[in-house]
Amino acid sequence: MPEYTLKLYRYNPESGEPAHWENYDVDLPDHMSVLDGVLQARAQQDGSIGIRCSCQAAICGSCAVRINGKTRLACNTKISQAADEAANRTGLNEIVVEPMANYPVIKDLIVDMDAVHWKKVQRVTPWLIPEGDPPEREYIVPAEAMIDITQTMACIQCGACVSDCLSMEVDPLFIGPAALAKAYRFVGDPRDGQHSERLNDLAEDPAGIYDCTHCFHCIEACPKGAAPMNQIMRLRRAAGDDYEINDRNNGNRHERAFTSLIRDNGLLWEAELLPRSYGGDSFFGKFAPAAGLELVDSLPSITRAVLRRKVTPMGALKPHKIPKEDLAQVQQIYEKIESQDDRFELNLYIVGEEVEGDTEVAVETEGSSA
Repeated sequence: MPEYTLKLYRYNPESGEPAHWENYDVDLPDHMSVLDGVLQARAQQDGSIGIRCSCQAAICGSCAVRINGKTRLACNTKISQAADEAANRTGLNEIVVEPMANYPVIKDLIVDMDAVHWKKVQRVTPWLIPEGDPPEREYIVPAEAMIDITQTMACIQCGACVSDCLSMEVDPLFIGPAALAKAYRFVGDPRDGQHSERLNDLAEDPAGIYDCTHCFHCIEACPKGAAPMNQIMRLRRAAGDDYEINDRNNGNRHERAFTSLIRDNGLLWEAELLPRSYGGDSFFGKFAPAAGLELVDSLPSITRAVLRRKVTPMGALKPHKIPKEDLAQVQQIYEKIESQDDRFELNLYIVGEEVEGDTEVAVETEGSSA
């Protein structure tokens, strides 16, 4: 059998020693997983190695760790593929296994899920709050409505998206992709009677839905295709378009300013972005007191950008526009989208199908309005 080298992160707070790395050589068939390698090292070489695991079938999510710098389920990552990836990435035959990022480490590969993940899930009130008296029997929900939230329901709460979230790395207070995806599970459910209150709460929170930076890392890390960032964007659409919530963080106005600049010029014009965000598209709106105050507050950032030559004064103030014929094509896209009665979004969902008397589970992608 092939021999693989695991480079494991070791940390035991009770020992008083700092974190360090230790290498373990394991013999496993190519089709076995990284988790199998860690368990073999623990069983045969060092019984003190700490790692969480349960189902070993990519369902429970408890074995999420960082492997070669990316967060994934150890049970769902072939050790041969991880070895090839490590060799291509570093030129070494060491599979680096470490605990998830953005979490306090309890021991070795075990992190404190309660301190971050579950605390933030509790923040979004993760249960239905029906309006009015309950029905005499079960709630009757249209199939389309449940299909709309099935993608978020695919989440196994492994916390991988939280580990790879760049926003949480910068702002630990950010509610985070897992919790916000869970929030959409209830905002998209017609049985819940607190849609407006939930959205207003998440939009007004400085660490809420507008704290996401669209890095896509949570989508890449998710082992079940729950696409947390997509659900955050859907929360934004619902808050801004459906409930017209103009939050104190100016997230909704900022997005509208961004899209209006692309529509008018075909390019983002940074010098106009803040005035439009805080004052509106009109000439007088851009000179509103709120816009002026924000511009003054942003002067240190603007000064640093100029000093570092990321932007020049003339380059920032000069209107940014693409050729008229190209701009016309961009504006046609806006006209086509804005002329539709409903938003049309692609959503991945799971649906059962009858095949020769047996139930087959199929994954389909279909459009749904939201």
